[in-house]
Amino acid sequence: MKEWFTASATSLYVIILTAIGIYICTIVYTRLAGKRSFSKMSSFDFAMTVAIGSILATTILSKSTSLLQGAVGLASVYVLQLFVALLRRNKQFQKLVDNKPVLLMDGQEILHENLKKSHVTLDDLKSKLREANVLELNQVRAVIFEATGDIAVLHTKDENQQIEGFILEDVKR
Repeated sequence: MKEWFTASATSLYVIILTAIGIYICTIVYTRLAGKRSFSKMSSFDFAMTVAIGSILATTILSKSTSLLQGAVGLASVYVLQLFVALLRRNKQFQKLVDNKPVLLMDGQEILHENLKKSHVTLDDLKSKLREANVLELNQVRAVIFEATGDIAVLHTKDENQQIEGFILEDVKR
């Protein structure tokens, strides 16, 4: 346990220099790849974020991983992410890496089975309705659990206004 609180000045110096180096690499690669690298767009993007965190931690704290190895590993993950982003233009491939949005409410009707499948509670739904300033359920046209994990509330005060088909085109009912 004593080892947890001791370190040589040299090892701390190496950790600081490695942290600075890998931090700079992360900023440069993120600027090159675009901010999509850390967005909530798909399960692949989430996996990438976890991989980046792991590479950063290993590079900074592991004596067996050099700054160059960490930078190459980081670059590889970014290149892979850019490659998958290009492949996502193909609908079939997109289905493999992306979740489908799910309808949680169709008008005033709460789709309890979809809530259950999406692991969204009724309290989560109520919270999102309040967040969207819904005052009455008859204002709701649709509530969608997006592929990103966000919940979108489509509502209007005009009871006759309908949602254009394009908006719900790929939403799982």
